[in-house]
This record gives sequence, structure tokens and C-alpha cells, in this order.
Amino acid sequence: MTLNYRELDWQLIGSVLLLSFIGILLIMSAQYYADSVFERTYFERQLLWLAIAVFVFAGVIHLPLRLLDFSAYLLYGLSIVLLVLVLLVGTPRMGASRWFSFGPINFAPSDFAKLALVLALSRFFAYTKLPPVSKRRLAFSAMLTIIPVALIIKQPDMGTALVFFIILFALWFWSGLSPVYLVLILSPLVSLVAASHWLAWAVYFAVLLVFLFLFRPGFLFGVVMVVANLAFGMITPFVWNRLADYQKLRILTFLDPGLDPRGAGYQIIQSKIAIGSGGIWGKGLLHGSQTRLDFLPERHTDFVFSVLGEEFGLWGSLLVLLLLAFIFYRAIRIAARCRSRFASNLVIGATAILLFQFFVNIGMTLGFMPVTGLALPFVSYGGTSLVLSWSLIGLIVLAHYHWQEY
Repeated sequence: MTLNYRELDWQLIGSVLLLSFIGILLIMSAQYYADSVFERTYFERQLLWLAIAVFVFAGVIHLPLRLLDFSAYLLYGLSIVLLVLVLLVGTPRMGASRWFSFGPINFAPSDFAKLALVLALSRFFAYTKLPPVSKRRLAFSAMLTIIPVALIIKQPDMGTALVFFIILFALWFWSGLSPVYLVLILSPLVSLVAASHWLAWAVYFAVLLVFLFLFRPGFLFGVVMVVANLAFGMITPFVWNRLADYQKLRILTFLDPGLDPRGAGYQIIQSKIAIGSGGIWGKGLLHGSQTRLDFLPERHTDFVFSVLGEEFGLWGSLLVLLLLAFIFYRAIRIAARCRSRFASNLVIGATAILLFQFFVNIGMTLGFMPVTGLALPFVSYGGTSLVLSWSLIGLIVLAHYHWQEY
């Protein structure tokens, strides 16, 4: 396919490229004083990964949109095979089997599965004739999501598994499902959390009944929601006991980092100190004390935003936030403009992945979210994550280029 390069969304591409170079600068600063030569050259490998990511991006925008439409379910099936294989022959690290290792290159099939699920759900919602509230429509799309989620939880990787549900909910909403139904579908999870204390659960259940009375989603649907909320509330102790010790500790230290200040709460405490110490103008590149003295853990991956806050202060953090906000603004405009339902769904699914990871990563550095290990798109160190993020931008740019097609 011959592209007219002038018609590409260069504002979006330029914003993503600038964000990626900021990430490389932060990775260099984060590891500049590391003892290991290997760690000090992380930024060089990220630069190489950026070149690969841009190459993949260039390949994506040259694909015919109809080819992606046609191959959506095939790619979804391939992603399921890869998720099964990584459990059997993947390289285990820290008790988890999430990667295939090819020498110095690590490939996480869960990242490919995110892309494949976006394609599969986009195709399904584009062509199904079932109404948005149809039980068959909801069940089939949920099944497409739950299969990869179950395999990813088995790795285990709870943070990544959540991304898949965000894709599903975003596309449910974009394809016409009322926010009332979305709230009710989410309600059993709220019940699961609220049931940790009997009074909180009682208050929540009363609110749920009032909500059902006011919005009247249908007798059968209402009964199912009440039963589901009761069931989820009753299994709260069982679910808690099934969690691994490190998962329990993450939840408890999220609520109170001081509970384990030298262990699970250490990351959150040091991250807050780093961001707070940056003030408005920051301490300057390579002059972050928390970073330089090695107090801040995982500073080139999970907590790269903390390095940004310490060294470039409020103004530097706002610059990155504005770039991310502009990317999401452009993506939503493109989704609304596309005449093809498949293309529009594709943009929303891709945007949902990036937006959720952005929200969770920055939230955990500020102590608003539990530590999950989700990367900050385009900024955190990680080859697979960077390639995935640029691939998602490629889908958005591709949809923008073909916005007039049905």
C-alpha cells in the first residue's frame, strides 16, 4: 500500500517520539551512577528498542486495514497458543513464567495478547447484530477476554490481567452498552472488597438496591446482580486466603506503606520522597539524590516517573502529563471520526491500554494505586512494552489515515 505521508497524523507521531526520547533521557539518568556497566547502558538498549519500535510502527501503518480485520481471530488464536507455551517452556524469573528468552532479547506474549484481544473484540463488536444488552453478546465478548486472562493469572501476572478487562469494558461502552449496565457488571468486584468489613458491605448493599430501584435495568438482570453481589461478598475470605503472601502484602502496604517500611512499603515511601523533593523546578538532570544514592528501587522501569519528578520537578512532570493527555485527546477524536466501526473500535481498544497503564503507573508512584509492575507507556525501560506501545500508536495512525473507509 502506497501511503501519502503528508496525511499521517504527525502531531500524534511527534508527541509519541518526544515522549520516547524523554524516557531514554530518564533511563540514562536513573542508571548513570549504577555500579554495573551493564546497568549504565540500559539507555543504549532502549534507544535500540526505540529504533525497532519505530520500524514496527512503520510496518503497521502500511498494513491494509482489511487485512487486520480479516486476520483478527487468527492472531487471537496465535496469542492463546503463545500464552500456553510460555507456561510450559517460558523462562522463569522470580517465581513467574512470563517471558520467552532469545539470548539478550525477552519477549512477553502477554503484550502480544493485548493487541490480539483488541483486534478480536473490535471485529466482534463491529459485525455482531446482537443488541448491546444481549446476554449472548456480553457472554461471548467476556469469554474472549477471560481465556487469555486465566492464562496470564496462571503466570502469575495480576497487573497485566487487569488490562484485558479494561479493553473489554472500554469496547462495551464504545459499542453502545449503557454506563448503568457497566456499573452493575462491576458491582460484584466492589462487593468483594466491601465485604472485608460487615458494616461497609451492609451500606454498599443498601446503595446497590437503591441504584437498582432507580434505574430498573430489568427484573432478571437485577436478580442476577443481587445474587452475584451476595456470592462475591461471601467468598471474600476465601479469595483473600488464596492470594499469595506478596499479593496480600502489596494490598496492605498500599493502604498503609508504613506497615512494612523496609520491605513492601519501601518502594512507595521512597517514590513519594523522590517526587516531593523535586519541588517545582527539580534538582536537575543526574542530580536526584534518591536516584543517585540508590534509594529509589526499579527507577528505570516501574518508578521512572519518580525520577522525572525528582530531577525535573513539577514542570517536567506536567510536560509529560500534557503530552500523554494530548495523545489521548487525538486518539479519541480519531475514534469518533472513523466511519468504519472496526477502525473506531480499534482506536478505542488501543487507547484504553495506554490510558490504563498510564493511570496505574503514575498512580502507584504517588501512592494512589497498588504496585503492579505496569510500565509507563513510551517512558519506562522495556523493549516489548515499547514495541507494543508504538504498535498501538500505529493502529491509531492507520485508522486515522483510513478514516473515510467503511
